[in-house]
Amino acid sequence: MSDEPLKLLHVVRRYGPVGGMERYVWEVTRELAALGHEVVVVCERCHVATPPGVIVHELGEIAQRPRWLSLLRFGARVARWTEQNPQPGFVVHSNERLAAHDVTTFHGPPFATVRNKPWWKKISLRVAMQFYLERRELEAARFIVPNSGFIQRQLAHYYPEYAHKITRPIVPGVTATPLRAWKPVPADGGIIGFVGVEWKRKGLPLAVKIAAELRRERPNLELWVVGPQPQEIQHLFADWNGGFKLLGWRSDAAHLQEINVLLHPARAEPFGMVITEAMAAQASVVVSDVCGAATEVRSEAGAVVPLEARLEQWVKAVRRQLQRDTAPPAYTHGWRKVAQEYEVIYRQC
Repeated sequence: MSDEPLKLLHVVRRYGPVGGMERYVWEVTRELAALGHEVVVVCERCHVATPPGVIVHELGEIAQRPRWLSLLRFGARVARWTEQNPQPGFVVHSNERLAAHDVTTFHGPPFATVRNKPWWKKISLRVAMQFYLERRELEAARFIVPNSGFIQRQLAHYYPEYAHKITRPIVPGVTATPLRAWKPVPADGGIIGFVGVEWKRKGLPLAVKIAAELRRERPNLELWVVGPQPQEIQHLFADWNGGFKLLGWRSDAAHLQEINVLLHPARAEPFGMVITEAMAAQASVVVSDVCGAATEVRSEAGAVVPLEARLEQWVKAVRRQLQRDTAPPAYTHGWRKVAQEYEVIYRQC
């Protein structure tokens, strides 16, 4: 297989580390450029300074609602741009609902999961258009890349006719972090961390119950919550007398250097980059089995608990991590490795 530099056209609506999917695209394109490839990004808006070696074309922002119409309009703008600006020899990698691309990455569950809902929730223009856009995206792609084994299984289940196009998952990378000086957690304390703006879906109410139970035996235990605004979630701690910190949104990851256990009992989580980021910072993790990143959690790094498990099972899992007497191994899966995994697919195009 040739090692010649590739010509790569990436499509994403928002370019920059402004969300999980967007961060994935931003990191991968930066690494591909650093590897010597020609990288062009077409987006609505670039939210950061253009990375070295990347050429960015902004098409202008589009009204976000209704979502299906926004996706349709963006796809039409991209099609017009490529018609007016031919890119011969380029591999087109889409992260959106386009009608023409070589590679598409699925960062979340397919919309087709709506098939499991009652019939009256499926009869609408919105549902019909979302189905149309998703099927069009899958039909056009030569390679469909899921970002987790969880998404891979869902895609194969709901779209068996496209199963031959689905590659093995390419999971998000992590940024290398300094190794911290590890020490055992005090028997009466410790810090449990919860991270997530979408706190209901990511299981904060359950996390609060778990931490409250553990505080009965560890009176100095603290629960740190990062993501939601404090006023949104203050009511969850109405019965608490201290022992928690509501840190709101943070753009840095300093909290991952402080917490002992990341608790992520999400009800639904396509991947959960905070899980691998916590493991990279040598924090233990306890996560639900519906997290895409659960496949990355080895027994020496933490625990994966069935979502339907009883409260006692969750408490036991977190307790074991607080009681550990050795540091968990540092998780390593850099963004350069992610870019190299994509290189293999691009060269097949």
